[in-house]
Amino acid sequence: MKTFLRVCLLLTICLICSSWGFFGHRKINHLAVFTLPKGMAEFYRANIVHITEHSVDPDKRRYVDSLEEPRHFLDADRYGKKQPFANLPPNWYDAVKKYSADTLNKYGTVPWVIQYHHYWLVKAFKAHDTTAILKTSANLGHYIADAHVPLHLISNYDGQFTGQDGIHSLWETRLPELFSDQYSLYVGKARYIDNPLTEAFRICKASYRCVDSVILFEKKLNAKFPPYKKREMTLRGKRKVEDYSVKYASAYHQMLNGMVKRRMRSSILAIGSFWYSAWVDAGQPDLNKLIETPLTAEQKQKLLREETLFKAGKPLTLER
Repeated sequence: MKTFLRVCLLLTICLICSSWGFFGHRKINHLAVFTLPKGMAEFYRANIVHITEHSVDPDKRRYVDSLEEPRHFLDADRYGKKQPFANLPPNWYDAVKKYSADTLNKYGTVPWVIQYHHYWLVKAFKAHDTTAILKTSANLGHYIADAHVPLHLISNYDGQFTGQDGIHSLWETRLPELFSDQYSLYVGKARYIDNPLTEAFRICKASYRCVDSVILFEKKLNAKFPPYKKREMTLRGKRKVEDYSVKYASAYHQMLNGMVKRRMRSSILAIGSFWYSAWVDAGQPDLNKLIETPLTAEQKQKLLREETLFKAGKPLTLER
């Protein structure tokens, strides 16, 4: 009984604290499907429920697998605060030679994890392994989305060193849940990525450049915002929990000036592009032959409506 309660508690924490929130990861993976070209689109749409729902699997594993945690972040500031990427070799073996594998695992491995999952997806496509394609696609989407979160690029990931505890969930969970349904998230079609590792590091560098704004804006807002208006009880699922107030979140969201939307848009395009690139690198196998359960007419119409809204740049609300 104690073990069961402990697992329930960990899953509850996971739901509250996971990167982008479960809602955010599902939405990002879901919309990435609409970036895919003919040749991939039908297969991924037929499996969009799996791609969407299993986008959160890596976060669930963090609480039962001790090896999972480092795969979600890269504490770039550990390699130098001003120009950390100038000190960190992109090649894994060069980085190990310079810092040791233990150090790299301690400070996070997300760009290399993205690279490895890309190659695993290529392998799955070549093998025509439907199960591996879907599992790897969902996992790869999660790690790419994580790399787009600025707070995943610093050791002060939750403001614990600057008296800003809770900023992690504020930026990547509370703000998307409150405002992402208002975003125009259309990003066009997936593009081919020549070098997966270079692209993974480019994503991390872009996220790192956002860090100062994420930290400083919240600090300024907190200094002038009445403490009693900062928090409030809110409904999460069927439970009431204390969270940042709508007014506080709205003020922070305005200060960030579209940052969350831009990082979500970049996540969607990057995920679709990595999927597409893996398929191209595998020789563009016929994925239509791998469709086990074709979409019903009703399901096709639902996806068509979603895609139409997405392409029109209109807000798209998914079921939570």
